[in-house]
Amino acid sequence: MKNTILLSIALLAIAACGQEEPAQPEPGDPVVVEEVVTDEPAETMETVEEAEATVVEESAAEPEGDEQTIMLAQADTSAVAQEWQFQEGKNYIRLVPTQPTVGGADKIEVAEFFYYLCPHCYNFEPLIKEWAANKPANTRFVQVPAMWNQVLVLHGRMYYTAEILARNGVIADADAFNTAVYQEIHVRNNKLGSEGAIQKLFERFNVSADDFNRTWNSFEVDQKMRVAADLARRYSVSSTPTVVVNGKYRFGAQEAGSYPKVLEVIDELIIRESAR
Repeated sequence: MKNTILLSIALLAIAACGQEEPAQPEPGDPVVVEEVVTDEPAETMETVEEAEATVVEESAAEPEGDEQTIMLAQADTSAVAQEWQFQEGKNYIRLVPTQPTVGGADKIEVAEFFYYLCPHCYNFEPLIKEWAANKPANTRFVQVPAMWNQVLVLHGRMYYTAEILARNGVIADADAFNTAVYQEIHVRNNKLGSEGAIQKLFERFNVSADDFNRTWNSFEVDQKMRVAADLARRYSVSSTPTVVVNGKYRFGAQEAGSYPKVLEVIDELIIRESAR
């Protein structure tokens, strides 16, 4: 009898260990939630549910490491996105696809298209230069001469000649030269319509004839002018002053509403680009 009882226990043990595990659901199979029947009182069940909810909330409230950084970054971006003042299609035009810039991708580029004979550019010049003097550290400001006719091509060559001579230390102050050009045209009524008239202006800034001629006819000036003409075409610049931010957003006072508003649009778009 004793042996029979022991044999029965052994058979029961073998049957339990050999029981097949429940089949695991295949990926994509619907999840079936079985209702759990329990004799526990309702108060005990509520306590368990509350405990589980508390664990989940604590886990979600205290993300660790990179997860917390990502969540904070997303929250910051969302907060900024709700504060945009200016709208695409109304205050600026989005260029699709994004176009090249004068400089590299290391900084956000703000390009102003202008020409010296333009009275609006003359009025905008002190505002944009003041902005450029205090621009964000991650931003580069460039001016690009519009060249829609022969006189403007002449003035474009003048601009880049002065830029190179200033970089090489021949002209002490490029901004002072730029201001002098505007003064000649809009105050003294000297349109600087010939190479000879332009060279005389360079002489006032102690530029020798050799330095002037060598730079004026240089490959570097020719190349800068080709880039300027190409960008004006790519950006579809048809009026001045026009501002293009990072080869992506184009606008002027007409879209922004005023010259001071142009500066505000620039600042907002820099924030947008910085958040990318």
